Amino acid sequence: MFETLEVNTEGAIGTLWLNRPERLNALSTTVLEELALAARWFDEQSDVRVVILGGRGRAFSAGADLDGFPAVGDIGLRQAADAGRIMADALESMRALSIARIKGWCVGGGLVVAAACDLRVATETARFSIPEIDLGIPLAWGGIPRLVREIGPALTKELVITCREFDAAEAKSAGFLNRVVSEDELDRVVLDLAAQVAAKPAIPVAATKAHVNAVTDQMLGTMRAWSDADSLIAALLDPECGAARDAYSKARGR
Repeated sequence: MFETLEVNTEGAIGTLWLNRPERLNALSTTVLEELALAARWFDEQSDVRVVILGGRGRAFSAGADLDGFPAVGDIGLRQAADAGRIMADALESMRALSIARIKGWCVGGGLVVAAACDLRVATETARFSIPEIDLGIPLAWGGIPRLVREIGPALTKELVITCREFDAAEAKSAGFLNRVVSEDELDRVVLDLAAQVAAKPAIPVAATKAHVNAVTDQMLGTMRAWSDADSLIAALLDPECGAARDAYSKARGR
């Protein structure tokens, strides 16, 4: 059913895997569009109460796949630039509660995917970064309001502007993660958490998710993120931003 995802259900628990391990689950436009479709597909599975979202291989996600991004001037540029916002909104509004299972790198757009989930569990060795500004682009896809919601405005500014890496312990301390576990414990803890949620009465669980999301949306205005795509396109057209992307690629031997 999907080219870049692996989707399964078993009783009340669904699993949604980013399935591009050879690319460290980089988020191409196709992946983003399929994630949105998968979220809507799960909405049609009336028995599913919890969805676990993880990445196959050694990383949760290496972030946006800029290699597959349309060139400036292509007719599909605006649609591609907005695909991440549509994806994050679809995941966040999914009827089922979602749990991000984070192992390895969780970078840039991958962090937005995790932030769009309701709960997040990571291994002690998980690593996080938001390198967009070093790439000469803004953090888009509704990432800013979601990070402000989870970790506050000051830390959001620091992490996004400095692009520095941070570990699972800091992410937990900041409030981004619910739990940090060893790699050996990850699957058991995530499945136990999913089973615990799935065993609760569905109506009050759904009401709690909807209520919390409504309160935080009023505070932070994720609906305003529709303009993120335009900021992204503006950065792609800017010469200084282009030079930053070239420098970033050369520093990493690309």
